[in-house]
Amino acid sequence: MEIGDQMEMEEALKFIHSMDWRGARKGLERMEELMRRLGDPQNDLRFIHVAGTNGKGSVCAMLASILTASGFKTGLYTSPHLFRVNERMKIGCVEITDRELVELAEKVKEQADRMADRPTEFEILTAMAFLYFKEQRCDIVVLEVGLGGRLDATNIIQPPEAVVICGIGLDHTEVLGDTLEQIAAEKAAIIKPETSVILYRQSGEAEAVVRRRCQRCGVRLLVTDPSKERQVSESLTRQILDYRNRKNLRLSLLGTYQYRNAAVVLDTVDTLIGRGYSIPESAVASGLAHAEWPGRFEVLCQTPLVLVDGAHNPNGVEELTQCLERYLPERRITFVMGVMADKDYREMIRLVEPYAEQFIAVAPRSDRALSSTALAAELGALSGRNVEDGGSVENGMALALRRSGPDAVICAFGSLYQAGEVRAFFGKT
Repeated sequence: MEIGDQMEMEEALKFIHSMDWRGARKGLERMEELMRRLGDPQNDLRFIHVAGTNGKGSVCAMLASILTASGFKTGLYTSPHLFRVNERMKIGCVEITDRELVELAEKVKEQADRMADRPTEFEILTAMAFLYFKEQRCDIVVLEVGLGGRLDATNIIQPPEAVVICGIGLDHTEVLGDTLEQIAAEKAAIIKPETSVILYRQSGEAEAVVRRRCQRCGVRLLVTDPSKERQVSESLTRQILDYRNRKNLRLSLLGTYQYRNAAVVLDTVDTLIGRGYSIPESAVASGLAHAEWPGRFEVLCQTPLVLVDGAHNPNGVEELTQCLERYLPERRITFVMGVMADKDYREMIRLVEPYAEQFIAVAPRSDRALSSTALAAELGALSGRNVEDGGSVENGMALALRRSGPDAVICAFGSLYQAGEVRAFFGKT
């Protein structure tokens, strides 16, 4: 990148990151005003809108991969990023370029500067994504909800082709509510008339909330059927799934939870076919086999075995422990753990403690991160295992490798921010 281009990119990122959502006035009015000023590009796009506490990123990646393999020009909007903001906006598997990002930031800034109530970082990025996908004339956009659903910036779109709701758990309770019913209601609020809804089978109370919303909107609901899932084979290199009438589908994404995510994806594919989309079975198979979603039960090194997982709440950590039991039975793990201070990290510690050989506490690069010293103290008090303060993620990973022989297992988890830093440590950016 030329020096001038680099400076422009730095200015664009400064603008994007200039407004934290914390402390901002709740509501969609600010986003609606910004989009009006930009010509409401979202109204010219077709969407698949995806919400949920855990799994929605993987579902988005698989859906986008299948639609791209089917010949659709497919936009993909996800958050947060692991390493670069560009990761949040893709067409096919190609990230937006720095030059395109700068140009979009300039367009959004021109309008945002005229607003009395300035948009937040996520609103800015979402507006940029809508502009980008319209300018690129995408056939369809897979759109991941940022937080909750009802008041999320993505919820200004017209009724989408499909609404997908993945697993719902207790997270962001200070914003979304402290019961499953409250959180489910926030997420179900993205359901609009004239759409189709696909729900991952889950707790009765959360499912009931979604059903009531569908009834009020007069829309069809399809719930996944776990009894129709059959795991044909699995390892740390590949997984094979049968679901309903489809057989021997290879999943590129690892982890026991990816079977359930794939079931949601396949039911969404059938829903889209029912709405007139041409999606060949060859594209379904190819899309699942080549989907990419880094930082989720990802193998980074074989000797010693190093895994990174973005699990950052108790529900996600419980899924992680199920993976460890299935793929690495009776193995003791060196956990490199870094968390955000606003997460339920004590419950996360309780869940992984039975699998731990030792812990190394780290602090991801985020102003929301719990310090490694504070986390080490919590780990020492709650786990009864050997605990070391690793400081930064880079130093903590280096320490874990020094402390581990070639047959050891190292698992870094606790934050998506940390997952990006761990991948960078191994040269994956």
